Amino acid sequence: MSRLSSLLRQVEKKDSQLAVDLAREVEALSQRRQFGLNFERHTPETVELYGRPIRKGDKVRFLAVRGESSKGLDERLWKVVSTTRRGGERVARLVPPEHAAESVERAVEDLVVVAEFRDPIYPGLVSMGKVERGRNKPFHTVLNAENFHALQALLYTHEGKVDAIYIDPPYNTGAKDWKYNNDYVDADDAYRHSKWLAFMERRLKLAERLLNPADSVLIVTIDEKEYLRLGMLLEQTLPEASIQMVSATVNPKGASRPRSFARVDEFIYFAMIGNAQVPEIRDLGTVGKPVRWPYLRRSDSGSFRGTRPRQFYPVFVDPGTPKVVGVGEPIEPHVAIESINAPDGLVAVWPIRDDGVEMEWGLTGPSLMKAAGSGFVRATPARATREGSFQPFVISYLTAPSIKKVTAGEFSVADTRPDGSKVVVAPRGKPTRLRTVWQETSHSAGDYGTKLLNALLPGRRFPFPKSLYAVEDALRPFVQDKPDALVVDFFAGSATTAHAVMRLNRQDEGRRRSVSVTNNEVSSDEQKGLRDRGLRPGDREWETLGICEHITQPRITAAVVGRTPDGDPIDGDYKFVDEFPMADGFEENVEFFKMSYEAPRAVAHHRSFEAIAPLLWLKAGGQGHRIEAAADDFAVADAYGVLFDPDYSGAFLAALPDASGVRMAFVVTDDDRAFQMVCAELPAGIETVRLYSSYLTNFTINTGRE
Repeated sequence: MSRLSSLLRQVEKKDSQLAVDLAREVEALSQRRQFGLNFERHTPETVELYGRPIRKGDKVRFLAVRGESSKGLDERLWKVVSTTRRGGERVARLVPPEHAAESVERAVEDLVVVAEFRDPIYPGLVSMGKVERGRNKPFHTVLNAENFHALQALLYTHEGKVDAIYIDPPYNTGAKDWKYNNDYVDADDAYRHSKWLAFMERRLKLAERLLNPADSVLIVTIDEKEYLRLGMLLEQTLPEASIQMVSATVNPKGASRPRSFARVDEFIYFAMIGNAQVPEIRDLGTVGKPVRWPYLRRSDSGSFRGTRPRQFYPVFVDPGTPKVVGVGEPIEPHVAIESINAPDGLVAVWPIRDDGVEMEWGLTGPSLMKAAGSGFVRATPARATREGSFQPFVISYLTAPSIKKVTAGEFSVADTRPDGSKVVVAPRGKPTRLRTVWQETSHSAGDYGTKLLNALLPGRRFPFPKSLYAVEDALRPFVQDKPDALVVDFFAGSATTAHAVMRLNRQDEGRRRSVSVTNNEVSSDEQKGLRDRGLRPGDREWETLGICEHITQPRITAAVVGRTPDGDPIDGDYKFVDEFPMADGFEENVEFFKMSYEAPRAVAHHRSFEAIAPLLWLKAGGQGHRIEAAADDFAVADAYGVLFDPDYSGAFLAALPDASGVRMAFVVTDDDRAFQMVCAELPAGIETVRLYSSYLTNFTINTGRE
């Protein structure tokens, strides 16, 4: 190691960044264990920024000739030295970064800007539309962006504030279901698994920073291709989390695979952070239904007569009522039950099975009569009794824990039967403990993913959408007691997660918010047809068939307004927990954004407030109206205010009490003393955030930090 350290110092004199990179890899190698998940941390992905204007100094890549595939295309990066207008088009002069003497010229329309891992990026958000049906509720947010960049931007707005992250990442099936560095990863790629791990690790590290360290959960779905590696990656990336895996049936008919078992399930990892744990949940199918009373006669193999001498005695029932009116004394094991006579007019019932085996009662005599006096014991005639049976009635009772829930108001008494026993119901559903194997009809991806999506977006295809109810059930245990929870999905796809959060809100009048991140990638199957038409990425016709524009945004819009993109009422009903017509929609607000990549000069000179305005709004809770433009003095919105010039702090402070919902104040200043003075004068309960005059300082991302 000392020799390596010496060599690193020599490298640092010539290339400081290279020395830092080498030191990081040496440290990673030194920390590798004999057992654990070891993989190549591949060169981080580059991202092609279609639609981003070409500027001097940009790194660019050639686009394929129209009508041709990108196979065999020059993949080198070039640097833009200058741009000029020649005839009716803009032309860029380019040099390869490694050979500055060589230069070429290309039409700007044939180039795409490329961001490498450590190239600084100045993100902004451009609104692409909104749906407002939720009055004063906060907005759900959909971001059309590369998810690594989006996660970095969300660290500014939501770091440490997210209650749940649900993601359905690429399963790495080998069937070109995802890209690494702009190339589809297929089954023949020797580094397929390590590329996937490197891709996931970078995103999980950012996800960990978004999660509330006191109480939150990360939920990840996967199938058998990567579930073992994912489990180890989660253990290494989130060492303090409590992690458990669930198997869930998502295709009851089974997916036939050559020479393999037909696959019916997939896996769900739950990584619980801080105090998060799997709670008892309400079985909403039992809402308002009678609580089950167990039989008084025990049935377990350890409860034969004689095990607990006080729990073998006769129960006396009035057959005319029928009602439990008394009990006899416990009898010794050697005493025959035939020697005990019931009082006149009553029937003696013993804890004896129909096959003649003598068992025990579940309560002692005094405890039974105490429960009976409160109406929590009942006797019902046995359906059929053998000749000579000692069990003409079945005795059932409400357990002590359930009686306590009646006293506490968790269960309620709905009625009293003629025999005096109470009808006890669970008005909010019975509590139940979730198991590690889920076999719910509602989780069928074909019926409640594909078919449901087709009802929302007739004729539009999306591969393997999740069952809406499966996502809903995965989130419910962790947000059921958090009506204002923030839920993030950075592999949003068809936006099932956002849809599920809206369903959860409707069930308990919650105000939960979702942030959905998806790109606008066009599926590999559709790309060939588009290329044959002379189209390529960046063209408007190409982009309209991307995931975000063709599926995500229309699906959420349809769900909220209750109408298909053609304006027809959605056909069908939501099922299971909360049944109502899909045409009713939801009382929710949603805004759709596309991530923009701002020019550093404009950002540095205070000319990009409009681009970062949505980020401030999101950080303040994404509620109410937004401050869209910079002012000379200050501006106050429903949930936040911005002081653009500290010289106007007096007027700004005076304006805040008139906006009772303000929870955050942004102060634009490079003067630490001025910032502290404003902080000291702000009303209690308002969080203060400093914005430097150069927005570069606040919003630069993609600088190599993970």
